[in-house]
Order: sequence, then structure tokens, then C-alpha cells
Amino acid sequence: MKSKSYRLDRFISKYSAFSLSDTRLLIAQKRIFLDGQAADSIQQKVTEFTHVVLDKVCLQDNNPVYIMLNKPPGVVSATKDRKHTTVLDLIEHPQKNELHIVGRLDFNTTGLLLLSNDGAWSRKVSLPETKLAKVYEVTLSKPLSDKYISVFNEGIYFDYEGIRTQPAKLDILSEYTARLTLVEGKYHQVKRMFGFFQNEVLALHRVSVGLISLGGLEVGESRPLTDSELGFELD
Repeated sequence: MKSKSYRLDRFISKYSAFSLSDTRLLIAQKRIFLDGQAADSIQQKVTEFTHVVLDKVCLQDNNPVYIMLNKPPGVVSATKDRKHTTVLDLIEHPQKNELHIVGRLDFNTTGLLLLSNDGAWSRKVSLPETKLAKVYEVTLSKPLSDKYISVFNEGIYFDYEGIRTQPAKLDILSEYTARLTLVEGKYHQVKRMFGFFQNEVLALHRVSVGLISLGGLEVGESRPLTDSELGFELD
């Protein structure tokens, strides 16, 4: 997931016949263009998705990819697996082998899964500091009560890590179903939170991440994110 970036002079020396010291002259002669604009400093940042042209020759033209998938049950949140179907197996895209998973879902957990080749974007989505709301629909083995709402809102202490979960919003939909909104993603967090009440999670489905929602996307189907979805609360 790590994004590659270089200072302009280091990029030029790595990907062309020119040296670090040549770059200042190339800039002065307006021979280097970054994303269609003439370069103006050796310290300009070149990311993995910066379009770089030197003497009318393209040195780099990578395209960022952002995809949403409605993950079925029994599919592994991995790019390779010898035994099981992976989420990557469900996606048809010419750059699919460049993709990584942004926030995994367990084997039998279903719903919204994001994939990208843009490590910087993925980190923004995944970082706890972003406090991006993730909404799940949960089916339980035992009846729910209003007590769950207050306990989830206060946070639940996990002995193993010695930490307390951040406040979570629980909406009870029926006797055995609820909608849970989290702003973090600890290991098996949803199952462990309901485990506080010895209530087994029978089904877990992620409906949205931030402003990105499954909408009418069919199970097993995928599509690129729209421009408006890409800008969700990250800047």
C-alpha cells in the first residue's frame, strides 16, 4: 500500500539519462512537464500518478484506480489464495493486478469493499484519525435491548489489548437486527462488541464507508468510484 514518490531531480536521474545536476538546466529550458505544466523546481514532488514528460517523451503515465465491490460470503479479502475465491477474482479491470484492499472484510462478511492502487488514498480511508463512518447491518442470535445502545455509545473495553472502543451508534431495526456505525476497525470488532453481551453475530453486511454506499450494486458486482465518491471527507 506504500506510495512511491520522488523529488523531481531524483526522479529524472532514476528514469532518464540525465543526472541530478542536469535537472536545474532542464527546468530552466522548460523541457520537463508535470501533469501538463512546465516544472519549476527540482524539489517538486513526483508521485506514482504524476504524468511526467521530458523532451516530449513520456517517462510516467500511471492511472489511479478506485473500485467498489459488493463482496459475497465465502470470498477471501485477499489478492491471492490457493484454496478460495478472492475478491480480485471477481473484478474485471485491466489494472486489477495492481490493486490492494482498503479495509478487509471477514470470509463470510458481505457488502462494501474498496480496492485501489493508490496507497496514499487508502491510508486516508483507513487511518483512525480520519474518523470515517463505516455502517454495518448485523443479524444476531439473541434479542436486542436498549441496553446495547448505551453500552455501545460509551465504548466497550477489550481486555486483550487493554483498550476501549470509540463511541459507536447502534440503531435497533428489529428484535434480532441492528444497524451499527463505527469510526474505527479493530480486529473482529463488531463480533467482539456483541460478544460483550454473549450475543453471536449470525450475519454481518457493510453498507457504506463515509459517503460511499453500495446503492443498487448487485452481490459480486463491482464498479469504479465516481468523482464525488472519491472526494468524501478526506481533504
